[in-house]
Amino acid sequence: MTPRDEARDAARRHLNEDPTLSLGDLAARMGIARATLHRHFSTREALLTEIGRASLDSWEASQRRCEQQAAIDSGDPGRLRACVEAHLRDCVVDAEEFGFALTDHFLSHSAELVERAAALERLDVALYAAAQQAGVLRPDLPAAWLSHAVWGLMLGSRNALRGGDVARRPLEDIVVSTFLDGAAAR
Repeated sequence: MTPRDEARDAARRHLNEDPTLSLGDLAARMGIARATLHRHFSTREALLTEIGRASLDSWEASQRRCEQQAAIDSGDPGRLRACVEAHLRDCVVDAEEFGFALTDHFLSHSAELVERAAALERLDVALYAAAQQAGVLRPDLPAAWLSHAVWGLMLGSRNALRGGDVARRPLEDIVVSTFLDGAAAR
């Protein structure tokens, strides 16, 4: 891992605790000089863009790990359910790792990040639609709604972890059962 990556990851962890931190405040919390952080990221926006890219990289990696497109193409109910479950578990990890990015206004206005996120979301929606067609998920809900519901569960996960309302260990199971039981085909 490069020093830039280490700085990005350390800043991300601190922004998860306090999303309003300036670069100067971040540097102080990281125990480095502000000039050192500025050498890696000239502006707060540059840092946020890097964190946003890392978040999207993680989302895309989750889609690859569960072989999302192959699961969609297969139409196999067991494979689709397993893919949905694996993807949900990865999303919980991402909500913990990139929690502030779920609601940061800068990230939702960066054309580059918005365009890439939209493409990743289209694949998720296609997964939910295929799972609906295979009888895994309820067909009476719009597939796009299911994607929004997952987003909501990730916000809930982040907030529950921050507030100490749920222990980390069972959170993935809680999210999977909440989603799959609530959206399961009847």
